[in-house]
Amino acid sequence: MPFRMSGYVPFGTPIVIGLLLPNQTVVSTIIWQWLNQSHNACVNYANRNATKPTPTSKFLQGYVGAVTSAVSIAVGLNVLIQKANKLSPATRMIIQRLVPFPAVASANICNVGLMRHNELSEGVDVLDNNGNVVGSSKIAARHAIMETAFTRVVLPMPIFVLPPIIMSYLERLRFLQSHRRLLLPVHSFVCLVTFGLSLPVAISLFPQISQIEVSRLEQEIAMATDCKVVTYNKGL
Repeated sequence: MPFRMSGYVPFGTPIVIGLLLPNQTVVSTIIWQWLNQSHNACVNYANRNATKPTPTSKFLQGYVGAVTSAVSIAVGLNVLIQKANKLSPATRMIIQRLVPFPAVASANICNVGLMRHNELSEGVDVLDNNGNVVGSSKIAARHAIMETAFTRVVLPMPIFVLPPIIMSYLERLRFLQSHRRLLLPVHSFVCLVTFGLSLPVAISLFPQISQIEVSRLEQEIAMATDCKVVTYNKGL
């Protein structure tokens, strides 16, 4: 259940809140990025095109690659910002809060590619108009992974950009300044709403059951069917 797309928001929101907390240390950045990419790796694996079995070794390779890239980028950006002495404290705070987006977006691309790398080598099943399998296509697999990776870039965009901007405004309100204990609940609510709105938008960019012209696929598939268009499961 935690790795189904319907569980992405309730199980992922606590991690998003942690990623967007201000004044992150190197250790906290590493922990939250590790938790986020661990969750993403399992979501990508659970929602892949599963027509071909994926060896455990491929899963572990993708997991290690995604986590390593996310942590490296996030820590590197944080170090650069901390050394930027010319920035005002307020500007530095806003930039630090925006750091998770490029780290997560680039790591998400690696995550999808590495977790579903087996599809690129084995191909995915393509179906004719009657739902019969006419072959396995590496070209269709490449399209599926590219489209899924694009949704993983769009998904964190509002999540990691809007809450920091909104919170930088709300924290200046006199009410919240006098009731500091409410900052975390308000921050959590903003993250939850943004995540809940951005997820359906991102995954609706491309249909799960996608179509592709046979003329764009491998020659053996074109020879195996009279259909001009075939379908395949892109995954989510």
